[in-house]
Amino acid sequence: MLSESQVVAVRQAIEMTYTGKCTISEYQKVQKANKSTGFQEVPVITDQPCKLSFSKVASTSQGETAAMVVQTAKVLIAPEIQIKPGSKLTITQNGVTTEYSNSGEPALFNTHQEVVLELFKGWS
Repeated sequence: MLSESQVVAVRQAIEMTYTGKCTISEYQKVQKANKSTGFQEVPVITDQPCKLSFSKVASTSQGETAAMVVQTAKVLIAPEIQIKPGSKLTITQNGVTTEYSNSGEPALFNTHQEVVLELFKGWS
């Protein structure tokens, strides 16, 4: 078990690797100027430091002759940031901006959280 000061040191080390910025948006019910209600994309967190990470996984199904390589993306971000299911994450890293949605529950640690992402295909 890490001491409080060790957790702080580890978190600072992890956060030094954050080279990206993340904007988290939700599709929320809003009241329009004409008093009607509708839904629109609302940013709830902007320019949050993060790190976008990629890994490749080779998978095969029975009967296939060649392995298919699948790329998995995940974001490392501060543990206190709440990313609700269905949120849209717009991440800019290394000069490239891509839109993602979270594809499951985050892996929460004392020092950070890891959220597996998929490319954003639109609001449900």
